[in-house]
Amino acid sequence: MTAGPADTVRARVPAAALSPHHPMPDPARTVPQPMYFEAPEYYRPQPADPPAVFLAGGITGCSDWQAEAVKLLESDTEPLVILNPNREKFPSGDHLAAWEQVSWEQHHLHLADVTAFWFPASDPSVTVQPIAMFELGQALGENRPVVVGADPGYPREADVHMLCELARPGMPVYSYLEHVVHDVLTVTCAMR
Repeated sequence: MTAGPADTVRARVPAAALSPHHPMPDPARTVPQPMYFEAPEYYRPQPADPPAVFLAGGITGCSDWQAEAVKLLESDTEPLVILNPNREKFPSGDHLAAWEQVSWEQHHLHLADVTAFWFPASDPSVTVQPIAMFELGQALGENRPVVVGADPGYPREADVHMLCELARPGMPVYSYLEHVVHDVLTVTCAMR
């Protein structure tokens, strides 16, 4: 069999450079272990991995609630994979960074076993967290497992309650991040 054009390209380009979505595989993990992935680092699940939790919610113009959620999740005795879209240093001067960020978020939102949505208090003149609201509607519409909370100081708190009630009648919407994390731990415990 002769090599085609695609084989020629593969021979010249290292496998890890072909796509950020298809690099060389990670070494096999044989036991569940806690893992933390922050955008733009990609998580590649393996069969032995524990449940994955995506931290969805406001980033820009909000408190760093993700750091608190990570501490609470990591304090649990059972291992989890934590997927955090809130980068320590977002390259705001890079015009491709937004595309990379949204691509990372969409990829990992669909990998997660459960998504923790938190809408923190924010100044409505700065942000009402429209991307997080879109992602919540998307997750509810795709019937993905979610745990939702909205701080009473979030300007669109009533909309979060309404959206969840319309999509999943009776689903709780928590007012405290600690309650969201507690429910996430309950959901992931049931998955083991």
